[in-house]
Amino acid sequence: MSFPAALRQFTRDKSKIDIDALTVEEVILKLDNLFPGLKEFILDEDMSLRRFVNIFVNDEDIRTGIGLMTKLRKGDRVRIIPAVAGG
Repeated sequence: MSFPAALRQFTRDKSKIDIDALTVEEVILKLDNLFPGLKEFILDEDMSLRRFVNIFVNDEDIRTGIGLMTKLRKGDRVRIIPAVAGG
C-alpha cells in the first residue's frame, strides 16, 4: 500500500505500509485503526468512496469493478490517490 504526499498528513509521513486484507474496504478500515481520520477523508457518511478520491488495485480503478468490495490477493498493490485541483 502506498500513499502519495497529499495523504501523508494522515499517515505520520509514511509513504508505504503493508496491510493484510481481503477487500479494499477492509484495507480502509484497518488503515483507519492505524491512522484515525483517514477513513473520513476517503469515505463519505454512507461508506461510499468520495468522488475526489481514486483507489487503484494494481493498475485498475476500483470504480470500474465492484468498488470497495474488490477482492485482494497476496501481492496486490493498493494505491489511494486524492484528486489534485489547481491551475
